[in-house]
Amino acid sequence: MTCKPNILVTGGAGFIGSHTCKALADAGYNPITLDDLSTGHEDAVKWGPIVKGDVRNTDLVQRILTQNNIVAVVHLAAKAYVGESMVEPASYYAANVGGTISLLQACNDAKVARIVFSSSCATYGIPEHLPISEAAAQNPLSPYGRTKLMCEQMIHDHGAAYGLQFVILRYFNAAGADPSGDLAERHDPETHLIPLALMAAYGQMRALTVFGTDYDTPDGTCIRDYIHVCDLARAHVYAVAHLLRNGPNLAVNLGSGHGYSILEIVTEIQQLTDRPIPMSEAPRRLGDPPALVADARVAARTLGFVTQRSDISSIVADAARRFQIDAVHANNN
Repeated sequence: MTCKPNILVTGGAGFIGSHTCKALADAGYNPITLDDLSTGHEDAVKWGPIVKGDVRNTDLVQRILTQNNIVAVVHLAAKAYVGESMVEPASYYAANVGGTISLLQACNDAKVARIVFSSSCATYGIPEHLPISEAAAQNPLSPYGRTKLMCEQMIHDHGAAYGLQFVILRYFNAAGADPSGDLAERHDPETHLIPLALMAAYGQMRALTVFGTDYDTPDGTCIRDYIHVCDLARAHVYAVAHLLRNGPNLAVNLGSGHGYSILEIVTEIQQLTDRPIPMSEAPRRLGDPPALVADARVAARTLGFVTQRSDISSIVADAARRFQIDAVHANNN
């Protein structure tokens, strides 16, 4: 029987990480999760073992890499709230930059030379042109975006100096949920638009707060590119396969190539649920660009990756289905 290649997934108990572990397992890999469970959920780790610990524990990471004959690392462990990073930058530099320094050191010591890195469209800041290509200037507006850019630069430097092979994936807005109902988006506190809008629609919060209605966009609200989390997870599988066949180092956008405003998302959810969504207006949040839309052609050309479920109706329907399952479960307990 052929032994499945072992892949270390840092942050594998989180929203994107758990979906990625499922996708890796479905593709014939054995995902091993490292997560401190500060924001992740142990019950979301269903497709491989979990080691509870902090990626900043370099000795622990090196032991995992060595003892499990890890062939590649998918590095998702990070703090990821733009707004929070504006008021708590120190914790973001410690977790995101510090965690990546530790991981890169452990990989170097353990002779593991392949990494897929979870980066962000937040590294671009306010783009000069839409859609945003990988050649666009990276001028992040937030400490979160700056930590991701610093990590990208460290990975490039490790590639040049030590032969590290890498794929950097710049996520746009991950959304939706596994259509089978196995996994969902669960953040505490919740800050993402679609689950917040669903909470408002089902009366679990008084109103959806819309931060800024005076942007230079058609309806005055922010425009974002939403990518289904299952598409995003599948892209990691493609990136791992690319590295295992010794493909060249890459940095690619992961998005749908289509932008939707906050009010367009709200309308979609209202139509799907047949429920009104009460809204309140608030000032713009620091660090929020008016519009972010991906040019997704490089991922298609280099990884063969194109989205399959990232139309907004599928994203909202999958998120709402899981939300309704959880709501019924909560009411029965």
